[in-house]
Amino acid sequence: MAKVFEQITPELADFIQRQALFFVATAPLTPDGHVNLSPKGFDSFQILSPTRVAYLDLTGSGNETSAHLQENGRITLMFCAFEGAPMILRLYGQGRTVLPGEPEWAEMCDRFPKIPGSRQIIVADLHRIQTSCGFGVPLLSYEGQRDMLVSWAEKKGPEGLAAYQQKKGSRSIDGLATPIGNRN
Repeated sequence: MAKVFEQITPELADFIQRQALFFVATAPLTPDGHVNLSPKGFDSFQILSPTRVAYLDLTGSGNETSAHLQENGRITLMFCAFEGAPMILRLYGQGRTVLPGEPEWAEMCDRFPKIPGSRQIIVADLHRIQTSCGFGVPLLSYEGQRDMLVSWAEKKGPEGLAAYQQKKGSRSIDGLATPIGNRN
């Protein structure tokens, strides 16, 4: 039932573009470190090439993905069909963080919608693309994106967001520095 691809095919790209939700998983190298798994929404995912993808990462209560990528680069992105035919798609790769102010940010940020609270872009070069059946994934109906994160970011304002990102996003829960923390 599982099938491995060398690159994102047009059919897989279409599947990705239809999903309103995806998941990101990373982990530190230490055996007692915390594996991170985060759901992502909004229109924040882009296919840059058949073997490279990126997503706009929004301010959150932590910054585990960025810390793990800085340490070891390992990342898995997962998409599930909650409507229609069942399928799970996993994208395995090596990732990195692109911060505002870096030259690559200027090249990439226009690919994404302008969302208050945007803090970094995560880019992944893929080495394995795999589908599986998804028979155990329930059917769910999409109602829309929540507006709380955007409202919260707008209320914080640019200075408040920058302070919050430094406070909550400079180190992982395992104490690893993030690129945001390296700015200091």
